[in-house]
Amino acid sequence: MRLKVRPIRKSSISDDIVQQIISLISNGDLKAGQRLPSERDLCVKFAASRSSLREALRCLSIMGVLSARPGEGTSVAMDGSKFMETVLHWRMSTEQHDIEDLMEVRVALEGVTAASAARNAHGADLKKLQDLVARMEESVGDAKRFAALDLEFHLSLARASNNKLILDLVSVIRGQLERGVAKVLQLPQAMPLSVKEHKAILQAVMTNESEQARAAMQAHLNAAVLRHRAAVEATTRKDEQDSRDYSHVND
Repeated sequence: MRLKVRPIRKSSISDDIVQQIISLISNGDLKAGQRLPSERDLCVKFAASRSSLREALRCLSIMGVLSARPGEGTSVAMDGSKFMETVLHWRMSTEQHDIEDLMEVRVALEGVTAASAARNAHGADLKKLQDLVARMEESVGDAKRFAALDLEFHLSLARASNNKLILDLVSVIRGQLERGVAKVLQLPQAMPLSVKEHKAILQAVMTNESEQARAAMQAHLNAAVLRHRAAVEATTRKDEQDSRDYSHVND
């Protein structure tokens, strides 16, 4: 196998190997499922020690870029979702993101999701979505179960879109919003309103009305943003009242 690699000339040898391998995958020289040359050959090509090479390969395996199996060597991962999830989770964990910023991203992203699902969903997808909405309606009053079904509905819709990148992005962003969703569901009427909005999305998807599906999803998520604001304001007022009551007791 002829790979266009260059000998390492800098001190952070393993970092450079990581960057070169990612570049080789990006430009198509290494493809999903393709097995890498032996460690010995790679050491020669990179002019690097075996310890530096193994450190780089281990890092890429942890990230999900490579797949290492005993007795089978190391190959490029077939599914890049773990890599994307790792990178996005890390970025979102190390930077401050306002809940509403993420919700606004969802409005755009999941509008596309719903429209795509309306065009591409099959019978099994539709049955799954119908079942989830029915179970959500039955779970009104049980916030924990409702939240789990709500999440599964959005993920199932993303799967029905037939776009794995959309599914990966929806999964990661929604994972960062769990606390915000829990807060919203504490509001009176939040769950019944959410059921009504999900039914509108489902109806548009079932009738292959892509633009109506997009509009219904965006209306649902914009309403969720407003409910989140109301929930935050309610929590703030309660905290302020509790603080005043505590202060009064201790006067």
